[in-house]
Amino acid sequence: MPRVADHDQRRAVMTHAFQRLLAAEGLNRVSFTRVAAEAGVSVGLIQHYFANKDELLRFSYEDCLRRSADRVATHIRAGEAAGRPISAMLLAGLTELLPLDGDRTVEFRVERSLWTLSLNSPDLAEVARRADLELRERIATAIENGKECGEVRPATDSATAASMISATTRGLADSLSVEKDLAGSSDLVDAVLRPVIAIVFTGRCRHFDR
Repeated sequence: MPRVADHDQRRAVMTHAFQRLLAAEGLNRVSFTRVAAEAGVSVGLIQHYFANKDELLRFSYEDCLRRSADRVATHIRAGEAAGRPISAMLLAGLTELLPLDGDRTVEFRVERSLWTLSLNSPDLAEVARRADLELRERIATAIENGKECGEVRPATDSATAASMISATTRGLADSLSVEKDLAGSSDLVDAVLRPVIAIVFTGRCRHFDR
């Protein structure tokens, strides 16, 4: 019986090879030839899946965003199952967007590199705008849920508060990305991100008072 190619797996191997090269050396030094060597495939196979470099850029951008979003969703499911406060789940989820280990650093560098390119690329700009909107909407949903359980004051403007938390997370990620030693990164997250979340989540979840 002929072997059926796993197209998603092949595409992932090539995409992750490109991401590693981009994160390590910058976009100007990345070519299909180098991606092929890194992935252990032929240039022709890459061109079979990606007609040009722009397609590879967009797919890689979306792949990074999708993986980080999946990890955030995992934290939320685990937090809900454990009955954790919404503020704690939000902090854990946002931490997944910070360059605190090898994989997240690669994702951060790819995301920032392609975000910079999006300033002059309508195709990538669409991805960037959607990612920013989805993040703020996720945070705003957490805030609305917080209102229902008593963690957030009812009068809080969810959209404005979400933008504040999102901007702080992005700024903290930028700061961490230039740190040579991440040994104290957990303390920095607690010192910067936790207090901003606490500005919005000022109450105690009613579920803990039952």
